[in-house]
Amino acid sequence: MRELNFIFVVLGVIFLSGCASLIAPPPTIAPQKVKAGQYQLDPDHTALIFKVNHLGLSRFVGRFEQVQASLNFDAANPEATRLEALIDISSLDVANDDFAKTLTGRGWFDANTYPQARFVATGLTPKDERHYVLHGNFTLKGITKPLDLEVIFNGGSTVLITGKYSLGFEAHGEFLRSEFGLDRFTNFVGDKVQIEFYGEFQRTKVNP
Repeated sequence: MRELNFIFVVLGVIFLSGCASLIAPPPTIAPQKVKAGQYQLDPDHTALIFKVNHLGLSRFVGRFEQVQASLNFDAANPEATRLEALIDISSLDVANDDFAKTLTGRGWFDANTYPQARFVATGLTPKDERHYVLHGNFTLKGITKPLDLEVIFNGGSTVLITGKYSLGFEAHGEFLRSEFGLDRFTNFVGDKVQIEFYGEFQRTKVNP
């Protein structure tokens, strides 16, 4: 049994050490070296998470499993970045199928009437070569409000396993759910919603 465990450990080390060779060259975080073009979000490397205070005791955490996004990025003119994201409300996952149905029902998200949430970027303000503020408009339940996201650029490189040039980002922001018609039980469950995004975008077209 010990020999079998040793073999699994060795295989794990080999796999993890090989992950670094899946990209070539190593990711560059210098914006001026990033390839301009049109990008699509890679659904296999995407996570959209939200957190809400629950009774002051913990954070209620959920995620949306289906997100689509397109990005037009030019490192020479980052302020002109264009991004649009669509979130499938029915893809809500809170590790409880029955409660997910309640939340996507009429009393909460009302996914039948409002099947998608939408974020459209209106501008980008650089803070340094890795950190940006992405300004945009967020639409949820038919209500649109401004929303700023703190963005961290993790780099760009060609992924050998896909053969595609990819960019990696993470973003953080927050909004008040009551401003979007989700105002039930705010005395018990937090009004402020924290959102976290982690994702990779694959270049699909070179800008003319």
